[in-house]
Formats: sequence, C-alpha cells, structure tokens
Amino acid sequence: MEEKTNPKWGLTAGLLAYILWGVLPFYWKAVGVVSAISILSYRVLWSFVFMIVVLLLTKKWPSFWQEVKELFDNKKRLIAIIIAAILITTNWFIFIFSVSSGKVIDASLGYYMNPLVNVVLATVILKERLGRGELIACLLATVGVILLTVQSGHMPWSSIAMAVTFSLYGLIKKTASVSSLTGLTIETAIIAPLAFIYLVFFSVEGFMAFDLKINLLLVGAGVVTAIPLFLFAEAAKNISYILVGFLQYIAPTLMLLAAIFQFGETFSVPQIIAFSFIWIGIIIFTGTNILTLRKNKLKKKQ
Repeated sequence: MEEKTNPKWGLTAGLLAYILWGVLPFYWKAVGVVSAISILSYRVLWSFVFMIVVLLLTKKWPSFWQEVKELFDNKKRLIAIIIAAILITTNWFIFIFSVSSGKVIDASLGYYMNPLVNVVLATVILKERLGRGELIACLLATVGVILLTVQSGHMPWSSIAMAVTFSLYGLIKKTASVSSLTGLTIETAIIAPLAFIYLVFFSVEGFMAFDLKINLLLVGAGVVTAIPLFLFAEAAKNISYILVGFLQYIAPTLMLLAAIFQFGETFSVPQIIAFSFIWIGIIIFTGTNILTLRKNKLKKKQ
C-alpha cells in the first residue's frame, strides 16, 4: 500500500526547515562569548538529550532499539553511520566557526555549492552520468570559486569543506537505510561522550558556567538542530525532490542577506561577479532537473 502524501504540509515543512537553517547564524552569534569548539560540543550533547526525550515522548523507543540491533548486525552500515557522525560534526564545526569568525558569506557559499558537489559525487562515486546542463553548472561554479580565490588571495577552504562534508553525509544517509529519527540519535550518541568529556575536563570555560541566558541558549542548541532536520524529513516525504531542490537555496540566501545587511560583512564587486557564476550555475542546474522531470513524466504518459 502506497503511503499517502500531504503536499501542503510538505511545502510548509520545507519552507520552515530552510528558513530556520537560514537564520541559524543569528543563534550562534547570540552565544558568541562561547568558543566555537564548546558551542559544537553543547550542540552535539543537547541534541542527543533532545533526541532521547523525543523517542520517549513519541513512544518510538522499541522501534529505535530494533533498528540499533539491526545496525550492529551489519558492520558496514554501522561503520557508515560512524563516518556520517564524524562528517556532520565536522560540518557543524566549520559552520559555527565561520559564523563566530564573522565569515557568514563563506558559510552561505558552502551551502550554495552543496547541490553542485552532490552532482560531482554522484558522478564519481555512484557512476551516474553527468548531463550537459549539469556539466555546464559545475564548470560555472568552478569558475566562481577560482574568481573568489584570485580576489581573496586564498582558496575558500571552509566553504568547500562545508559543501563536501554535507554532500558526503547526504550520500551515506542515502545508502545507509536508517530512519531519520534513529540516524540522528545514533550520530549524536557517537560524538556526545567526546563532547561531554571535552566540556567537563578540557574546556577552559567550564561546563555550563555562563549566565542563565547563555546556558538556556546552549541547551536550546539541541532543539534548533533537531527541529529543522525533522521538518526536512517531512518535506522530503511529502513533496517532489525537485521542489526540495528549489527550497534549499532559501537558507544560503538568507545567510548572505544577513551577512551583508545585519552583520556588516563586505560584499565587493569582485565577490558579486564570482557569486554570479555560481548563481547562474545553480539556475542551469535547477532548470536541467526540471526539464528532465518533465521528460520523464511525458514518457510515463505515453
């Protein structure tokens, strides 16, 4: 029996997920007195606690344990989840560090590049054929990155690392066949002990040694991490992948606007030209996918 979908809810969930991801820099700026590595540790730790609470409240603990047992019986899937945990933790750290260092534009660039990196990984690892439009899109994005490198005098390593780590994470999640609830719980469970040890024994700031407002924001880091991921999962289930692809550009666009108009980061003419190549690449990439979808629909009707 085919599972019923709710496109209206899916669209709403997708919009909310990407808007929340887009405004996350404001959240990390609000805890700017805390070091990036400590913010990451609190994010992982409280995300794990929040996921346990969600499992208990939704009474999904038995199904969670069943998936965990199946995972331990399949060593390849278990290793894949461990690698996924390392990748998403690395991605979170680069994002938090970029925001804390006043480089929200770099974070935005990373998320703009993400779908194009997905295409490269699909071609190299999954051996999928690269269409003409996708090839042009990737070349334009490459030109954009080269221009940014020339303009700034160094490679935008943080942006590239963000795009690559998130793309690899998505690739593993695609092939690991673990539910989003179980996946996120296990991923945070793997890193949470290390996060706790760092915060209690190695952090010079001390564990939860800030004022009440900052401590509450640090606890809330778990909530602001998990909720968008849940909403994203709902969107993916209820609307087409093409529409999800459109929505994903909301987050980096909001980040870019915040960087320029709220955080006062410089966005010079050379940067605009470089980003333009990436934006044109994204338009071609999205347009190519829409045309492919329409062709597939016509073939099915015939």
